[in-house]
Amino acid sequence: MTKNTFHLVSLGCAKNTVDSDSMAQLLLRDGYQSMDDPNKASVLIVNTCGFIGPAKEESYRVLGEFAKTKRKGQTLIAAGCLTQRYGVEVAQKVPGIDGILGTRRWMDIVQVVKEARTGTHPEPIYHLPEAAVVVGSDEHDALRVSVAGGSAYIKVADGCRRPCAFCAIPLIKGTAVSRPIESIINEARILRDSGVRELVLIAQDTTDYGHDLGMKDGLAILLEQLTDSVPDMDWIRVMYAYPGYVTDRLIEVMATRKQILPYLDMPLQHAHPKALYRMKRPSNMDWVYKTLGKMRATIPDLAMRTTFIVGYPGETDEEYQALYDFVKEIRFDRVGAFQFSFEPGTTSAPLGDPVPAEVKQERYERLMELQQGISLQVNQSYVGKTLDVLVEGFDNGISIGRSYRDAPEIDGMVFIEGQAKVGEIVPVRITGAMAYDLTGVPAPQLITL
Repeated sequence: MTKNTFHLVSLGCAKNTVDSDSMAQLLLRDGYQSMDDPNKASVLIVNTCGFIGPAKEESYRVLGEFAKTKRKGQTLIAAGCLTQRYGVEVAQKVPGIDGILGTRRWMDIVQVVKEARTGTHPEPIYHLPEAAVVVGSDEHDALRVSVAGGSAYIKVADGCRRPCAFCAIPLIKGTAVSRPIESIINEARILRDSGVRELVLIAQDTTDYGHDLGMKDGLAILLEQLTDSVPDMDWIRVMYAYPGYVTDRLIEVMATRKQILPYLDMPLQHAHPKALYRMKRPSNMDWVYKTLGKMRATIPDLAMRTTFIVGYPGETDEEYQALYDFVKEIRFDRVGAFQFSFEPGTTSAPLGDPVPAEVKQERYERLMELQQGISLQVNQSYVGKTLDVLVEGFDNGISIGRSYRDAPEIDGMVFIEGQAKVGEIVPVRITGAMAYDLTGVPAPQLITL
């Protein structure tokens, strides 16, 4: 074990990944060295997820494993969503934790590590301020990025002000706080100069960007200024749009700015108005049909991802069937589904969790089986076509990458015969299709005489 070294485990979503990499940057700047082997690190950090039950269980499991194997001289820090929400309870459940750091001041990681390593405190160091900080304004110049294979996340805002009954994010993160546009553009320029080819814009709700700054159509404005300021960034991808806030201006910007990928992740959560009403989600399905139709008509080759919850309290057979039929009719490129997980403290808590586990499981399996067939058929429609692919790796004679249809970590891959340069965008002729992935060969380059 070497002094001033750390091993960091990041759990949960891409937004957590950004915070994890930002904490790592701060530690590196303070003279720490990152270690792949936890046994060789003097500081162990787990950036936890506390969104739903299975995520909490995983966070406790990883913390517990580190606590049990922690050696003399090692310091264990629990950070992230689980600690922000449950604080003292986390330390009580996992004896051996030396420091507790929440989501709203992750940029104080160096301070927390130093205090936890003093060894003069009988209880863990708790650093859980309630006030959220404007994202990007107080990181001590940390480069807040997650870079992998030519792709990088930029968190444009943090927190959420939506009232979704099932969601604990506002309890964990607080209300929505947007980064200034200048800060985002500056980071995009740094990433471009470092060789990044794809920017992935993330927030709990990207379509709410700028509301707290007094902006209307803030996401569209951000995309306009970003594409004007960094015109040589190849791809810009937008994640986590909110139903009802995909405006005509946003659609127009996505359609006319070639850097913005024809891809949108818009979690709809359900398709029956009564279920959506109980979820405290937008329940106007006419808007959904109209907007999806408008987007597909305006943005050629649009790839749509969405997410649904099955087994929400009160979900009837009729409501579930409406969801099933909706997925069958719309034919999304990508669908993620979750079985409802009871979350104490949310506004859905009084509803309990009345849908039997076996019913949830059966509904989930039926929905995913349906979507698997749709995904296969949609993928098969690309056979014979040529797609640009961002290459992310090479293994055993096969290059691995993603097309515009594939967001990092959550969507499919394109497997390419032969070796292509990692970090480059190459044309690939698609030769085969599976339920989630594509196969292909390098496309012949056009030769200009």
